[in-house]
Parts: sequence; structure tokens; C-alpha cells
Amino acid sequence: MSLQDFLNANPVDNLTEEVAVSPRFKGKDGTLLKFKIKAMSNQEFEEVRKSATTPRKGGKVDFDSQKFNLKVVINHTVNPDFRHAESIKKLGCRTPEEYVQKVLLAGEIAELTKKISELSGFDVEMEDLVEEAKN
Repeated sequence: MSLQDFLNANPVDNLTEEVAVSPRFKGKDGTLLKFKIKAMSNQEFEEVRKSATTPRKGGKVDFDSQKFNLKVVINHTVNPDFRHAESIKKLGCRTPEEYVQKVLLAGEIAELTKKISELSGFDVEMEDLVEEAKN
């Protein structure tokens, strides 16, 4: 199979994975509950990055990592649905951002963002890829 054939057979749209984020999420039977996440496309990543970036004087920019992480989690978590209006209202929140901050700990938001980023191709060490290619 050529690389072109592989790419044509494996498009990245709708790339999903189930991931464990924290030992806090357990079902009634004690099994670990997993989040279903989806990968970010390049366009989606740029939109989220731009929305979390504020230009300042002198060509400097401020990057709001909390805003970035929340948008990544809300937009790229398939299950649970952080945009679910009834859940948001039930917990007295007005926005998906408020809801996420009410139901997830800071470390869980960071871990979920990390898992989504990894699925999207970030944090893959080039040395690991070289070693894998050698084998």
C-alpha cells in the first residue's frame, strides 16, 4: 500500500476515541467511565487558537489557555455532551463553559484537553516516530 492509498483509506474527519480521564469517573459496578472524544482538524484548531488569542500593543499577544482548553473540551468531546441544554440548566449554569467548570476538576479539564490534542496529532514525539519507522 502506498502512502497515498493509506491517506485515501484513512481520512481524519470523524476520528474518535474513548479515553479515561480520571479514576473519579466510575460506574455503579466500579468500571471506569470513559469520555468519547474527536480529533481537531487544522481549521478547528486555528479557530480555537484565534478565539483564545488577544492582540496587544507592540505586536504582542495574550494567550488565554483556560479559554483554549474549555473550547477544545466543549467542541471535541462527543460524550458526554457539554452543550446539553438540560444538563447546563439543571446545574444552574448559563453556558457550556460554566457547566464544564462545575462538573470537571481543573486537572480533568487539562487531561481531557491533552487527550484531544494527542488524538489530533499533537504531542507525538518525532523520535518515537523514527524508532517506529525503523521497526
